[in-house]
Amino acid sequence: MLAEDRGPHCLTCVTSWKSSHTGTDDKETHCPDRKRSQRKSSGQRHCFLGLETRPELLWEDWICGREYTKTLVLRNIRNKLQKLHIRAPESKFFSILNPEIVLLSPGTSFSLLVTFRPVQKCEYNDSIQFQAEEGSFQVCLHAVLPSHNLKVPPSVMLPLCAVQHSTQTSFPLKNVSKVQASFKWDCATPFQLSPEQGLLKPGQECLITVDFQPLEAQVYQQQAYCRFGEDGDKADGCCTVLLQGIAKYPYLQLKNLSNKEKNSHSDPELHFGSVAVGQSLRKEFEIFNPSPVNVCFSLSRLPGGAAMVGSHFSWDVTSDKIAPGGSLQVSVTYSPAVVDIVSVEYLSVSYGGALSKTLIKLTGNCIGPELCLSSSVVDFRCVEERGSAVQTVELLNSSPIQAFFQWDIDNKHSVFSVLPASGTVVPNGLIKVKVLYRPRRPMAHHRRVACLILHKEPLFLDLIGTCHSELQQPVILKPEHLVVYKHQRYHTQNSPDCVLHHHATLLNQQRAPLSTEKEGNSATVILPAPNEKFSKIRKEHMDSLTFPSLPFVSIEPSELLFNHRKTCLLSTSSAVSQCVSITNHTKEKLSLMWTVTQDSCFGVAPSSFELAPLKSTTVRVTYEPKQINALHGGELECFAHYKMPQDDPGTGQQLPYLPWCVTLRVIGHSFHPGKEHFTPCCILNPSKVVFLHMGVISYQTVLLQNNGDQPLTFCLNHRTNNDLPRSIQMLPDCGLIQPGKHQIITIRAFPTEDSHKQGFNLPLQLNAAKFTKELTVVTVLEKPRVSLESGSGLYFHPTAVGSKSQRAHSIRNLSCVPVKFHWSIPKTEQKLIFVEPDAGKLHPNESSVQMWSFCPLAEKTYTFKPTLSFQSNESDKLHLTLEVIGMGSAGSIEAVKEVLDVGETLVGSYRSVEIPIMNNSPCPISFQVSVQRMLKENPPDSADNSVLHLDCETGTVPSHSTVLLRSTIRLCTQDWYIWAISYQILNSSGFGSCPQKLCEVRAKGVFPTLQVIDACSGGSVARLCKQYLWKLFSLDSLNEHLLSTPSPAELTFKTPTKHSLHNSPSIFTKVMLDFNFGAAPLNSDSSDFMLMFWNPGSVPVDWAFLFPEDQHMELEDWAVTGEFSNTDLQQMKIQDNQLFRVSPRSGTLLPDQKRAVHFSYSHDFIATDWLPVVFKLSFGREILLNFQGVTLDKNEAYLHFASYHHAFTSVAIRDSNPPRQMYELYNGGAVAVYYEVDQAVLSQLQLENYDHPVLSCLSPQGEVLPGNKATLEWTFSPLEAKMYHMAVPIHILDRDSVMINFEGFGMDASSTSTCCPSEYSDAKAPKRCAQKGPFTGQEAFLSEDSVVIGDIPVCTKSSRILFLTSLSHTDTIYYLWKIPTQNNQQVVQLHPERGSLGPGECAICVLTFVSDYPSVYQLDLICQVTHKAALVRCHRALQRWEAEKKRQQVEFTITDKSSSDSQRVLVDEIPPVRPGRKGVPLRKYKTLPPIGSSDTVTNLYSKQKRAERQLQQETAKESRRPQPPRPALLHLSVTAHSHDLLYFLKHFPDQYNKHYRYFQLTKTQETVPTSSSKPLPAKLFSSTRVAVRDILVDILTPLFKDLLDDAPFVESLIALVSKSPTYQPHTSTSPSSILPSSPRPAPSIGTADGKERAPFNVIEAVLLKTFQNIMTEAVGGQLVITAHPRTIMLPPFSVRSGQALAEEDQ
Repeated sequence: MLAEDRGPHCLTCVTSWKSSHTGTDDKETHCPDRKRSQRKSSGQRHCFLGLETRPELLWEDWICGREYTKTLVLRNIRNKLQKLHIRAPESKFFSILNPEIVLLSPGTSFSLLVTFRPVQKCEYNDSIQFQAEEGSFQVCLHAVLPSHNLKVPPSVMLPLCAVQHSTQTSFPLKNVSKVQASFKWDCATPFQLSPEQGLLKPGQECLITVDFQPLEAQVYQQQAYCRFGEDGDKADGCCTVLLQGIAKYPYLQLKNLSNKEKNSHSDPELHFGSVAVGQSLRKEFEIFNPSPVNVCFSLSRLPGGAAMVGSHFSWDVTSDKIAPGGSLQVSVTYSPAVVDIVSVEYLSVSYGGALSKTLIKLTGNCIGPELCLSSSVVDFRCVEERGSAVQTVELLNSSPIQAFFQWDIDNKHSVFSVLPASGTVVPNGLIKVKVLYRPRRPMAHHRRVACLILHKEPLFLDLIGTCHSELQQPVILKPEHLVVYKHQRYHTQNSPDCVLHHHATLLNQQRAPLSTEKEGNSATVILPAPNEKFSKIRKEHMDSLTFPSLPFVSIEPSELLFNHRKTCLLSTSSAVSQCVSITNHTKEKLSLMWTVTQDSCFGVAPSSFELAPLKSTTVRVTYEPKQINALHGGELECFAHYKMPQDDPGTGQQLPYLPWCVTLRVIGHSFHPGKEHFTPCCILNPSKVVFLHMGVISYQTVLLQNNGDQPLTFCLNHRTNNDLPRSIQMLPDCGLIQPGKHQIITIRAFPTEDSHKQGFNLPLQLNAAKFTKELTVVTVLEKPRVSLESGSGLYFHPTAVGSKSQRAHSIRNLSCVPVKFHWSIPKTEQKLIFVEPDAGKLHPNESSVQMWSFCPLAEKTYTFKPTLSFQSNESDKLHLTLEVIGMGSAGSIEAVKEVLDVGETLVGSYRSVEIPIMNNSPCPISFQVSVQRMLKENPPDSADNSVLHLDCETGTVPSHSTVLLRSTIRLCTQDWYIWAISYQILNSSGFGSCPQKLCEVRAKGVFPTLQVIDACSGGSVARLCKQYLWKLFSLDSLNEHLLSTPSPAELTFKTPTKHSLHNSPSIFTKVMLDFNFGAAPLNSDSSDFMLMFWNPGSVPVDWAFLFPEDQHMELEDWAVTGEFSNTDLQQMKIQDNQLFRVSPRSGTLLPDQKRAVHFSYSHDFIATDWLPVVFKLSFGREILLNFQGVTLDKNEAYLHFASYHHAFTSVAIRDSNPPRQMYELYNGGAVAVYYEVDQAVLSQLQLENYDHPVLSCLSPQGEVLPGNKATLEWTFSPLEAKMYHMAVPIHILDRDSVMINFEGFGMDASSTSTCCPSEYSDAKAPKRCAQKGPFTGQEAFLSEDSVVIGDIPVCTKSSRILFLTSLSHTDTIYYLWKIPTQNNQQVVQLHPERGSLGPGECAICVLTFVSDYPSVYQLDLICQVTHKAALVRCHRALQRWEAEKKRQQVEFTITDKSSSDSQRVLVDEIPPVRPGRKGVPLRKYKTLPPIGSSDTVTNLYSKQKRAERQLQQETAKESRRPQPPRPALLHLSVTAHSHDLLYFLKHFPDQYNKHYRYFQLTKTQETVPTSSSKPLPAKLFSSTRVAVRDILVDILTPLFKDLLDDAPFVESLIALVSKSPTYQPHTSTSPSSILPSSPRPAPSIGTADGKERAPFNVIEAVLLKTFQNIMTEAVGGQLVITAHPRTIMLPPFSVRSGQALAEEDQ
């Protein structure tokens, strides 16, 4: 698109120029005030009057006061001299310096210099005119000013875009002018242009970016305006760009996901299953884009959930773009960190323009290790002092993850040792644990050792053993003693006094300080809270039967930390000691004994002592390292037992005492001051633990791994952690970890309301130095929180009383702890509303969808307030209220139509029927329908399996809407069927109410029907009329059978099927008809027939013509016997050579649809061929058609009879003048046939009827020319009112005689008892012959192809109007009517008889019928239609042929020896057919000669070959005269029955006055007898018609002109108007006065007052022409006959004048 700044004075060239080639005189530039096409033409050469030049000279970039010269070149391209007169420009600004006259020889050029001298800044226009002999032309001179001009494309199509997305494209903006231009864009949404404004230098181009951001899915088309000029604010030009864009809604589909719940409300889920803690599992899902647009999406976490624990899910894609039809794989990783927690998160897939929200539910379960011991008790029984015993237990790991474990025992400072003390157990593996018992003192030992497991609860192992010495042998401790003793102790210690005592003790200890620090001794005493110690001891003393026990002995503090004392190197002792307190909580005296290890750097004094009941004592713990710069640690062990043994009350035997084991954890180092301690290398995993439970003590474990090669000590640094709440405790607080080993630390927490959400940091001091490791502990008093995601209100749409409606509502757990919920509905309302599920468990961040159901019992509005109760495991119940509102209403359904008439349905087929059901109530209705067949008066047949089947018997109709109830009907008989459909409204339980009638469905079973409504012929049978075709193909019988009901045998195969193994398949019908294709000579054109089939019914019809091969199943080669009958061989020959062809063989006709079927018979073999063909209608009739055809020898005489039976028109008895009737003979051969009617049979018939000629032949003998018909005239005069049967032989020369059975009915016109069938006569015009439309390939079309005159009196004239329409859209056609004669008279006339029609034109043809004798007429008028193009081609070929013939007559070559072989002989006419041989005819296909054939056969075959070659050579040498093109034939059938006047007046008195008496025919009858007169040949008039017309026109034209110029003559004509006519009126109007025996002059019309009118023939001619003109205009569309007549509206009464009213009264 070129946008320009247009000036006010734009000169355009008027002369049209023809482009020749591009000029090279000056550079092509762009003119700002011309169109683009004109700019291009200025630089091109054009040709005018044989001179080639440019149409325009253009000046640009000029300056005032200067001179510019351009050259205009003219070139003579003609082959003659041209003289030019040059007129100089009129203005002074353009000038030329060449002579005024120029002579240009052929091919020479002339250069004309044109000078331009501008004086001011404006546009200049002028021209130079060139005058030649043939005319003149101008060359425009144009000087333009420089202007702004920007070039942009006319339109820009943006890529397809998604709603709320954006697409971009760019287009160039170029400054095509030679001045600088600024631009500014003006564009509306959703398009944005960038840059919006700018400045372009001359020739500069920039890219404009278009951003398309649609908000709705539609097609956008907007104009973007670009205003440009010197200044952006003062733009003097504008150009536009059409921006086009299409927006579509985006859609993303998720794949590889699952829905656990079957309902449609659940979100797609990606389930990870169980994953071990510390491990990760990756799963993928696919996002597919089925939409046609690019979609940009983002993946994000659904907000609003619990975020305290953190997310355990991660994904690799957060946002991306997916192309149409593309997909993207998204990987989601699940990395759990907390054992026994189900993680739930929702992943939101967001993209602009989405019609719905897409969520993906991510779920996973974190599992920890599962360890178990093969035995919970290890019994060492009795071991000697200073001896040892070893036993083994198995530690099994049944989980798929690696398990970290540690035995909570110091093997060095205990009598028991467990090896390995720590380690890992592989997944699904086990390790053997060796337990060593090394007692040092004779006593019973018992210690319960905890096996700490990372991320799991600990396991406990009871170790028991008894040590004997020579002097002391205590009672051996057994496992059963352990169980009984602890069971008894549990009940004893849980007495009220004991419990109160211990509670008081714990309260007193709680008031003690947490820790004390002795600065001088550098020792730190850690005193945990009493309740913490209570929980710890309780945890450690939990037996295998899970019975808790109270502490009997306690040590305060439980951990000691020793630092190196500041002594000199010469000191002999470096021991450091601290004191601990031991308390006896029992009421008996205890004996305590410490386990002493000789090589330990830690010692206790005293090592054994006794402790009174409820007393405390102090012991000193000494740390004396044996080496310096080392780390030490351990756990000191002390056993306490009752001093006095107890006896069993039942047996009296002494019971073994059960010792209690208490431990003291100690660590210390021997580094000198200033000595750098070991640098720790360790890992703390995890570094953060979160406690979320409410008011319950919780435990979690962490792993401290020593990865270094030096020991590692750790201790909770209380100096920097004074704000640590009492609710958090770490066990152990200190310890020693050997290189490569680990320590499992247990964190105990008790969340409170004042806990910080950010958590606390527990600093671990490593190696008694400044090395620390922080452990973050978060304790949150998490309360359960549940939200109603769908709102606090739930509204049900109106619901039918007794029915049920459902709504979905979701709740979500917003807390970090699992929540149990339960819906509470009052018992009185539970029948009205209920929810599923009403209870369940929600994991953190999980949503649940509940389905609420509402079942009203009355027509009113209900309001419910169910309560949602939820709680965690240890919290109190919380409640939320949901308001539910619903309304009950009454409802019913009804059918749109009470009676649904399906109409006609094909019997045996299935038909889908949709029954519309309407619900006008405000509530949806659930229904159930049932069908019951209603019996008619005639009960159905027991074998009738007709049924109406409903596709779905239940359903729901929404409120104020209509649904379609789909059903299927199958009818088995041709009858009416009625079904009653009832419905029941379903309640909430699924039971229906009382049945109510919904509607009735009626259907009628019909069989498929077809009718032949038209037929035409071509080829060898082109001249046969339609009545004859109707008889050949038995179309009356065919139509009758097609309308009848098929028999059950015909329905054996409802559709065409190959069902037979024989070449002649079985026939299941008894209906057989003949399809006679006529007769024709050998090698003549095929006999072609076209039948127009029409479906008059209301169901589609599938039809097929089944040849024997279509019903024969092909067998394998081994199954073919090769035994064929003569019939099989004949049919195989016919089918192999395709003598009979049908196209198409099958098809489908919709109701009221037509289809033409082509039948053809090829005359390739001399024979009488027949082929059985089955005409099958699917689910309908099956008719056997016998295709028959005859192929004759060219010298064979043959008359073809369509039927050997003929019925005459019924004649009244006592008719003195019976009508003449016709019978036709058709010659299908190539030679004339002579026939003769046997008169002896007629004479015998006359004698038998009292010498009355009942049947007489008026033309008993004659000749029938090849391909034509001969008409035999008969008179049938019956004597009696009966049916006459007459067999009359017709003798044919050189052929056998043919017996024709004639029938005639004599009727008594005076008696009403005698009746004759109305369609008995063969001469009666069939109504079915009316052509409904043109056939394929037809060149012209007649509005009617059958004219029925009916019964008329003789000597009357009847007229009909026909229209002939050309079907060609490109060519002109010529038509010519061939009118036959009957009784040697031409009773039919057509006007015009010949003419031409342009493409699509229509011509009116007037048919006039006049009869002079009572006859039965059955005429066939032929209209020959020829294309003008074919005639032109024939005429040119004839001219070439005549020129060649003339040349051959005057030229010859003497030296040409092969002239006889090469030159073609011209022949004027086709030579007569040579007499055919009587021997074996020459065929197209010849069989092979038999094996071992004689010489006679070989010679005969060779002679035939030589004869054929000789005939072909002679034919090749002859060049025949071109023949006129074969015209296409249209047949017009005319039928009439003329009666005598008296007979017509007697039997048709009411129709007599409807016919016009033709008196000219009467005069002709009187003067010229019709029997002897013969019509003059048309050729006598056709040759002189044109000449006579020209002479008459030349004579009459000047004569009439002179008469009109003569004034006296004109005045005399005016005076004649007032005079009376000179002719007399006709006074007699009685029928008796107009008989043929009393001729009268030409009649005229008379009136009662004596005034005379014009004669009848004048009035008839005027009226006839008027009607013809009206019909011509109506057919041409110029007049609408059926239009409403127009009326003239009078003005209102008040406006009309009195004079007008008076005129109206007159």
